[in-house]
Amino acid sequence: MVTLKGNELILKGNMPDDQAPDFLLVNQKLERLSLSAFEGKIKVLNIFPSIDTQVCAHSIKEFQERITNSNDLVLLHISMDLPFAQKRFCLAEKQQEAHTLSAFDSSFGEDYGVLIENGPMKGLFARAVFILNAQNKMIYHELVSEISEEPNYGQALENLENYLKPKL
Repeated sequence: MVTLKGNELILKGNMPDDQAPDFLLVNQKLERLSLSAFEGKIKVLNIFPSIDTQVCAHSIKEFQERITNSNDLVLLHISMDLPFAQKRFCLAEKQQEAHTLSAFDSSFGEDYGVLIENGPMKGLFARAVFILNAQNKMIYHELVSEISEEPNYGQALENLENYLKPKL
């Protein structure tokens, strides 16, 4: 169950439990990118309602500080915000390295089970973190139960680190 200040929110769609569905999202350059654009990389999806809220903005900064994009790993910040708003935020907050993706014209919210169907945030996304392996299989997910709270950064990073540790 997800709430906004104690009021229950209804989410549309189902969270993927194994294989992540493909998506088509728009970056700041107005290019449409699918999941295959990040093929072969571990993907951390930071999903949130709006880049123009304090908690969402902080989640971008916190993940950007803790996770470095590399040849093997990419951090994606996904919301319904238009690419123009995402670009403005990244410039104003000195987060130009952040990979923001807009889902304003896609089925992403339903496909990932995070689309809010009721209340004042209807049409936006619930706060969630998904970590996908290089083959787009789910290795971690968190649906934050109170939308006004931040995700559990420590737990997400611990799962990521455990996955990245060499297997003996």
